[in-house]
Amino acid sequence: MNRIAEILLDWYAREGRDLPWRRTRDPYRIWLSEVILQQTRVAQGMEYYLRFTERFPDVASLAAAPEDEVLKLWQGLGYYSRARNLRAAAREVVERFGGVFPRSLDDVRSLRGVGDYTAAAICSAAYDAPCAVVDGNVYRVLSRLFDLAEPIDTTAGKRAFACLAQSQLDAAHPGRYNQAIMDFGAIQCTPASPRCEACPLSESCLALAAGTVADRPVKRGKTRVRDRWFNYLHVASGDRVLLHRREGRDIWQGLYEFPLIETDAPVEFPDLAALPQFRRLLGDGPWHLVRSVSLPRHQLSHQRLHAVVHRIETPAFAPAAAAMAVPADSLGDYAVPRLVDRYLMQAGSDDSSF
Repeated sequence: MNRIAEILLDWYAREGRDLPWRRTRDPYRIWLSEVILQQTRVAQGMEYYLRFTERFPDVASLAAAPEDEVLKLWQGLGYYSRARNLRAAAREVVERFGGVFPRSLDDVRSLRGVGDYTAAAICSAAYDAPCAVVDGNVYRVLSRLFDLAEPIDTTAGKRAFACLAQSQLDAAHPGRYNQAIMDFGAIQCTPASPRCEACPLSESCLALAAGTVADRPVKRGKTRVRDRWFNYLHVASGDRVLLHRREGRDIWQGLYEFPLIETDAPVEFPDLAALPQFRRLLGDGPWHLVRSVSLPRHQLSHQRLHAVVHRIETPAFAPAAAAMAVPADSLGDYAVPRLVDRYLMQAGSDDSSF
């Protein structure tokens, strides 16, 4: 066990992925990559990283950006609170640290949206601070190596794994070690079908010896997933459509979407049209239902969204809705949830005049 760090670093030298944020010590770019990759695979996140660094090459340019522009660039990644926190933290760097990214772990941790993992990843990679990271890959590698049955989704479990990760850290090369163990979990010690037969740590792996590899790591329980039913009204009049910005503390805060009526269960269109929300939006004037499109179920971490978009045409918008009207050809300029974006792409391919 005392050669784990040495073996991981040797493996990383041969097998580690060559990624642009690993070729820099710029804490801003390292931070950006960490936030993007928190819930995203590298293949998908690469495009966003390159797009962000091209548009916002430094923390000052990100701090000065309008929120809508940041959300538009983030579109498709989900977890939009992270994009808002990213911009807010950039503004903190400018206002509190004179535009220079902080060096101490506590200062980095104090930035909006930066947790223990992200702070450790930034400080170890940018400054060689002796801080161990603990992400899903690290949980998996360590729980298998030491055959630990401690649940990783409990306070005690998180504390135990944090201490274990710190004890295994190569203090001489903390940044490389952290990247090595994370890559090892992503490439070698994968969740399903890990490559145990070709693993350089197989002789030290207690879970492999005990036959418990598939059972590690342990989670105490699954989060309950709730179902929601979204009924979107894609209302058009001439070359304008209705669009509004989501407010409050619900999902997709700050993104744009068609007027929405949420129901407790699936609802047929005649019943939807009888609801007060529908009547307020369409008013007393004439309207025509062009078509209804049922979208594929959209899975979020704790929610399943069942969405239908009803395309409606009307000669004129009701007074209560007119303030939401935007040119139809400008829809692509707005940051919208992926669910709505998929509908727009489908509708645009089906009908260029939508």
